[in-house]
Amino acid sequence: MALRLGDIAPDFTADTSLGPLSFHEWIGDGWAVLFSHPRDYTPVCTTELGAVARIKDQFDQRNVKVAAISVDPVDSHHGWIQDINETQNTNVNFPIIADPEKKVADLYDMIHPNASDTATVRSVFVIGPDKKIKLTLTYPASTGRNFAEIIRVIDSLQLTANHSVATPANWENGQDCVILPSVPQEQVEEKFPKGHTVLKPYLRMTPQPNLN
Repeated sequence: MALRLGDIAPDFTADTSLGPLSFHEWIGDGWAVLFSHPRDYTPVCTTELGAVARIKDQFDQRNVKVAAISVDPVDSHHGWIQDINETQNTNVNFPIIADPEKKVADLYDMIHPNASDTATVRSVFVIGPDKKIKLTLTYPASTGRNFAEIIRVIDSLQLTANHSVATPANWENGQDCVILPSVPQEQVEEKFPKGHTVLKPYLRMTPQPNLN
């Protein structure tokens, strides 16, 4: 059965390019992004791992760990990392999980027979401190992932986990938010002292509450 939002992310242990990893222990009390690749030495994925390495500090600032995974073994990962560093002008600074027996791929439903009966699809999982899955994305092999969008979603998830708001279409960090319908109007002024605008009784906007 495919994993759904709110499910506990399956725990596992595996070898990685940076040594052994126990997934839930590795996440600790922070957030995590797990993203999969069909195999090593693939062109689009080479650019993706380079892109993540270049913005890893943005994940660090948000207390988010990142890990990639493919079904190739660790020695293959090490060779691929050299290519990534060379061609993408970066230094891969996060673990690439080895899954040659496809155990993790099966746990996370990363093998879609309609796409390939052997290779993992290109999935993204964002996992919260409670070890629950907060976001899933699956991309076609021909389209590189947009990691700026993944950062944007993490900003939204971390904001909405701690405040009674949601984020509207195309929201970016710093923009106004939607007050949840579950907040009674008589409590709005107390909960949102920066002010609010009522567009409709069910559509109330307020400045982003976690900014000074």
